[in-house]
Amino acid sequence: MDPAEIEFLAEKQLISIIPKFNLNHTIHLISGDIGPFRSGIPVRVPIWLAINLKQRQKCNIVVPEWMNVETLEERKENEKQSEFFTKMPNEHYMEVSRMLFETAGDEIQKIDEIRTVLKDIWDLRMSKLKASINKFIKSDTGIAQLDHLTQLEINSVRPLLPDSLNIISSLEKDQDSDGEDNSQSQNRASSSFAQ
Repeated sequence: MDPAEIEFLAEKQLISIIPKFNLNHTIHLISGDIGPFRSGIPVRVPIWLAINLKQRQKCNIVVPEWMNVETLEERKENEKQSEFFTKMPNEHYMEVSRMLFETAGDEIQKIDEIRTVLKDIWDLRMSKLKASINKFIKSDTGIAQLDHLTQLEINSVRPLLPDSLNIISSLEKDQDSDGEDNSQSQNRASSSFAQ
């Protein structure tokens, strides 16, 4: 999956908006029904629709509760203190925040601080992920379980990991076959010397 596909999946999540228009009937989408829309009354819609309406100045986007400095700082501290990955407030936290920064940056308080904390969380999680992969590669197990990773985080290592594991596996096989060849040639040499 490429980042655009992951963003497409993230756009399906619901977010609250405050419409600046009235539409008294429900809109039927594949993902479910939305509406009716009444000016000034919050309604939940997919992010893609919220962005579209915001760009046409038909709504204000209500920033998600998790997207504030205090909540994110708490998540960052939990991530630092935990040996394992902690559950993120949103499974697409990086994609959603990026879309909202671009579209509704004027409605996000302390946007620069939020951006910084999100980057810190991302860096912490990437560091943990690299350490986990390194530990997995050095171990002899063929299975690894990493809970609470987001699709974007998984996708960031997906292109590298299978190829790396294949190369390591082939190197180990070559090393094993070299070891067998050396021991067989030593056995032949010692038996011919004995004759």
